[in-house]
Amino acid sequence: MSHADKPDTRQPPSLPPLSRRTFSSALLALPLGGALGLPAARAGDTPRGGLNGSRGDFDLAGVCLNGASMHPVCRDAARAMARYVQQRAGMAPQPPVALGANRDKALQEFALLCNAAPDELAWVPTTTAGENLVVAGLGLPNTRQRVVSDEYHFEGSLYLYSELARRGLDFHLVRARDQRINLNDLEQAITPGTRLVAVTLVSNVYGFQHDLKAVCDIAHARGALVYADVIQAAGASPLDLRSSGVDFAACATYKWLMGDFGAAYLYARRDSQHHLQPTQWGYRSGSLAAHFDQPPGGRQPLLESRPNEGLAGIVGTGTISHSARTALAHSLPYLRALGPQAIEDWRQPLLARLRERIPAMGFKPLTPADSRSAIIAFGRKQLAAQLQAPLEQAGIDVSVYPDHLRISPSFFNDMDDIDHLLAVIGAALGRTR
Repeated sequence: MSHADKPDTRQPPSLPPLSRRTFSSALLALPLGGALGLPAARAGDTPRGGLNGSRGDFDLAGVCLNGASMHPVCRDAARAMARYVQQRAGMAPQPPVALGANRDKALQEFALLCNAAPDELAWVPTTTAGENLVVAGLGLPNTRQRVVSDEYHFEGSLYLYSELARRGLDFHLVRARDQRINLNDLEQAITPGTRLVAVTLVSNVYGFQHDLKAVCDIAHARGALVYADVIQAAGASPLDLRSSGVDFAACATYKWLMGDFGAAYLYARRDSQHHLQPTQWGYRSGSLAAHFDQPPGGRQPLLESRPNEGLAGIVGTGTISHSARTALAHSLPYLRALGPQAIEDWRQPLLARLRERIPAMGFKPLTPADSRSAIIAFGRKQLAAQLQAPLEQAGIDVSVYPDHLRISPSFFNDMDDIDHLLAVIGAALGRTR
């Protein structure tokens, strides 16, 4: 049994009993941040680096270079989430959290961020759930229709298509060459009759970035539809869903959008929605008129249903995380104010420093040199054993795997963060030689 698996037999300190009223009064008397373990606002905060001084909008412990895993939430969004938790606890924060208004605002803000119309968007719980809804809506399960993807598509998605292939789907996987998916290889795989091309816009593993418009142009010329997982692009880079030509796309909100788990966006171009058939129904699918005017013991109530307009009427079902949408109502306007192009431009010098310095330490570059995505990766044997502990001790958050390192700087990072990371890596590797 590891240390983490051992049961904690310590007894908690003895505390006087608190009634619900006493507890609530004490909690409400605290500053909002302190009530839920969040730092209170600091008078006279000044920018501490990052794009437009954005470091000052976060309460970060250590150096976070891991936005591709789970991006920190800006302070205003965190406080909004804290107020939501207070409301869920029955503590009646003032003003109350407007759940419906947050839901609508978060949808409209994403539409503005990624150039989509609200009726082309719907709430789903996860990126994978969105892709499954597209696959089911196209009628792909238990058929022999052709789907083309590549090995940089999200592994959960590849599992989806592999399972459907066991049930008859004609699934073709394009392999990477030189850490990229070659457009010619993809074009050759999209044979006449291909129903769907499914890609991840920015690889979560190595950061390779597709030219989504080029993919869509090739696929559409052969009569195929295109689905894109955009979770590592939305909020981190300019993303124009309409101009790209993509038919369907999805992304969860807990990464670069600074939302939370349990809420994701599904996009379906208005002209492509007719390809999708509803495969599940529920509270958010439409409206229901019930007539309960029959006398007791009489006939059953007459139910009249009408689907909602747009994509929500095709894929909408139940309620999605209000906590996430409360955060998004604050974080998405913040991201739009910074500007996706400015965010992408800000990190380029940081990535250039990493490309210059890390290979000299004995690492193999795994991300194409022309990539502007937020993810950069480097390979080295037995990496985790050498770097995991030193990085944690230095308070640096990156993704460390057995044989590769993934770094994903955000707009609040600066060159000091990069140099600190490089110094810790250099010192750790120097000790192991």
